[in-house]
Amino acid sequence: MSITTKAALMNCAETQMRSKGYSAFSYADLAVEVGIRKASIHHHFPTKEYLGAELIKDYINRFNETLASIEVMHSDPLQRLRAFSRLFVISANEGLLPLCGALAAEMAALPLSLQGLTRDFFNSQLAWLQSTLEDAVRQHNWSLGTSAESFAFMLLSILEGASLIDWTLGQSTDPLAGFNHLLEMAAVQSSTLPAG
Repeated sequence: MSITTKAALMNCAETQMRSKGYSAFSYADLAVEVGIRKASIHHHFPTKEYLGAELIKDYINRFNETLASIEVMHSDPLQRLRAFSRLFVISANEGLLPLCGALAAEMAALPLSLQGLTRDFFNSQLAWLQSTLEDAVRQHNWSLGTSAESFAFMLLSILEGASLIDWTLGQSTDPLAGFNHLLEMAAVQSSTLPAG
């Protein structure tokens, strides 16, 4: 099954945004990569802002589907949290920044509509982490030492920060070290934390 021109443009734009940033790529870049005339891109995406919004919405939908599949695969909240963290490793192994991190790095330069979508994306991840942490507290008697909301913020901060540092300095030996350390601290009063 061949990929449509619109899908090819979206794929290419996502790679550009996650490797160069929103401001650094143009329709000319997409035209060369996809092999079409620049004017033809406007048929699918009248403006770059429109393209960016469609891309972010599509990415959020795919990300939410991934989170839903993680919930189906793992009843244990600890395993869900670890599966979430591995998404950041997959991104790094592909040579890409997480989309949220890439967008946040140039937040002031983004159109207002994209700023709003970026905030929505961060907030949805934080809400999912908070809910999963609340499950861990209930199921495993975890002691977070702070609210689930604050702990979720710390976890996401560690993942996004590690992604940016790895992007700058090269892959670390253990990009999830900080994330896993926080989970282990939370589970210290519980005997349910499996090895690995």
